[in-house]
Amino acid sequence: MRRRVDEAAGSGRTEEKPVKAKKVRNVRERSSWRVWLKRTFLVLCVLYVASRVIPRLFPAFVQHMVYSHAILWFVDLSRPADLALNHTVNMYLSSEEGITLGVWHTVPEHKWKEAQGKDLEWYEKSLGDGSPVFIYLHGNTNNRAAPHRIGVANILSSLGYHAVVMDYRGFGDSIGEPTEPGLTTDALYLYNWVKARCKDSPLVIWGHSLGTGVATNLAVKLQEQGKPVDGVILEGAFNSLRLPEGFPHAFTWYYWKFPYIQFFFQDSMKNNKLSFPSAENLKKMTTPLLILHSKDDHLVPYWVAEELYSIAKTAMKSDDRVRLVLFDGSHGYLHNGLYRDPALPGIIRTFMKSLEV
Repeated sequence: MRRRVDEAAGSGRTEEKPVKAKKVRNVRERSSWRVWLKRTFLVLCVLYVASRVIPRLFPAFVQHMVYSHAILWFVDLSRPADLALNHTVNMYLSSEEGITLGVWHTVPEHKWKEAQGKDLEWYEKSLGDGSPVFIYLHGNTNNRAAPHRIGVANILSSLGYHAVVMDYRGFGDSIGEPTEPGLTTDALYLYNWVKARCKDSPLVIWGHSLGTGVATNLAVKLQEQGKPVDGVILEGAFNSLRLPEGFPHAFTWYYWKFPYIQFFFQDSMKNNKLSFPSAENLKKMTTPLLILHSKDDHLVPYWVAEELYSIAKTAMKSDDRVRLVLFDGSHGYLHNGLYRDPALPGIIRTFMKSLEV
């Protein structure tokens, strides 16, 4: 009789075990979900706080991201011939103590054969051959080997012009950390270096994107020194670094990895002295000006170019010294592709002829 009772009790306990195990699993699952949610919430909180604290405590971090200056893309910048620039020399100049600038000089296409095997001294002397010289100031990513920058150099060379393309301090293989005053100093040094060698040859500044801000800074400085540049070309120009409220900033696409960085963009730029007041500069400039812009520019809308054109025309009180060329958006040039337009060489040639008047 006892055995039967014991067996019945044992059977009951056996049936209770699966029920208890199931309850334990449910508790553990709920617990693991709570832990996961807590950890996720904690990570999001850390990211949120970091995005607010880092830009204020470490403005150099924001500065680095604005310029995106250290990307080399596995290119040996000392060997332009590897990129089919067989009539180009690489050189390094020093704009200030501790600053080294990587520079390419591409000679006119008709000098291609003569340029083979020539040294730096030959290239320097060639700047004084009477051909127009362009100093190209590029935008804020990558380096002088970017395809659209090589494209511009090739166009200028095909037109019989010299193209001098510099990487600002910190960009490409140039040494130093970039700041707005630093970039302007680099451009001013390069201008004086080229001017000393090209003598009376026409010397034009071509700025693209960020380089338009550097170009207008440079043009105003030279004008204040009593030695204005012969001409300025602005491609994909912005109206300082403050677009209307609600419009995405031209450079916010560099910040997509950093949550909420847009809340600090304007203050950080101001603290780092990154203003590039192109509109204010154009009010002072008397230099012949050509503005190029694509209507489908995805970074800076073309109405910004129209605004700058209006400012420059009003300041110069002349329709002859300022020209705006807008490219149809159906071509898909966006922000970097104007060099592909077949009409561009003719536009540049016409602008250069206008400087002779």
